[in-house]
Amino acid sequence: MTSNISPSTALLTDHYELTMLQAALRSGAAERRSVFEVFARRLPDGRRYGVVAGTGRFLEALKNFRFTDAEIDDLRERDVVDESTLEWLADYRFSGDIYGYPEGECYFPGSPLLVVESTFAEGVLLETLALSILNHDSAVAAAASRMTSAAAGRPCIEMGSRRTHEEAAVAAARAAYVAGFATSSNLEAGRRFDVPTAGTSAHAFTLLHDDEREAFTTQVESLGKNTTLLVDTYDVTNAVNIAVEVAGPELGGVRLDSGDLLVQAREVRAQLDSLGAKNTKIVVTSDLDEYAIAALAAGPVDAYGVGTSLVTGSGAPTAGMVYKLVQHSDDNGEMIDVAKKSKDKISVGGRKWALRRRNTEGVAEAEIIGIGTKPQDDGGDREMLVQLVQGGEVIVATDAKTARETHERSRAELPATAHQMSRGEAVIPTRYERRGV
Repeated sequence: MTSNISPSTALLTDHYELTMLQAALRSGAAERRSVFEVFARRLPDGRRYGVVAGTGRFLEALKNFRFTDAEIDDLRERDVVDESTLEWLADYRFSGDIYGYPEGECYFPGSPLLVVESTFAEGVLLETLALSILNHDSAVAAAASRMTSAAAGRPCIEMGSRRTHEEAAVAAARAAYVAGFATSSNLEAGRRFDVPTAGTSAHAFTLLHDDEREAFTTQVESLGKNTTLLVDTYDVTNAVNIAVEVAGPELGGVRLDSGDLLVQAREVRAQLDSLGAKNTKIVVTSDLDEYAIAALAAGPVDAYGVGTSLVTGSGAPTAGMVYKLVQHSDDNGEMIDVAKKSKDKISVGGRKWALRRRNTEGVAEAEIIGIGTKPQDDGGDREMLVQLVQGGEVIVATDAKTARETHERSRAELPATAHQMSRGEAVIPTRYERRGV
């Protein structure tokens, strides 16, 4: 195994992408003009909508999708493909066009989330890179969107780094921010993606000191009275009394991490108010998900910290997206539609365009997908596809803040039933319009 590691993303792919390339180069089909599409056949069971996330990360990874000497040497050493294919890979640069839903958009079954137009050879190599990023990030973002919706304006804090792979933790923090989380505990997400970070202390800090008073005093002296003190290490009622004695009524917040959170929040709110700390906020953590957040809505909770459920997609760790060839040129240069017809994995051939149909109040009513031609705008519709890459060059913003703003706008136009926590079908239907129909 070589130790010559480069910053290239080219080997973040599957072996069969390169063997398909080798065979296509041999047959002469590699240069056929092709259209690939990323879509989800269905939403995770019971979900009302999905959220596109990871597009910015994919586009940045695409810039580094280059087979440098290190990658070529490794592939040669492991005899992955033949020498002529290695020569082709050494010159690889994606030169096609990519269209897609802007990152942060809500989506539905069949939505053409990414449309890659290129030669077969150039496009087929991007399958795994696109799906590995989009499936993970979109799953986290969909869960995060349900959580921030349930929170109804109260801030959510991402704190799942210790519950997933270290790189997945960074990606998850970004995806959560896209879907409305206020801050993350992950410092690398702050550095890479400008996600706001925050944190105070864990139980270990309290246990380190001789008693809670000493721990709280040290934290307040170090971080200021606006800090948040963890009050459930020993006895909550006693800890809240000590916390207010140490910091005074200016104490920023207290955190509850165990027990019946709704009951405790009500008791602690009454206690804080009686001590004059009427502006001290209550933060709750402890294996929260969207259902727990919704259940806590009736309580005096000011912020929610979410970890495990968030970074695992709250029961749906992948968005179920696929990357399929939907069109390619024939021997005469004419574009022909192709589709998979196997049981339970049917795809719809043809290049797609999409509109979000909206009523006179601007509320989404349907996802209209045109096959072969753009669907007709009835006057209030919104085009969903934008060009992301032109001639191999990324031409859109890839930052998380822009995606976050997109999600806020997109979610706001969904019907009110999109925000229900009960299980149900997609909140709007997907309708196909074929050319000439």
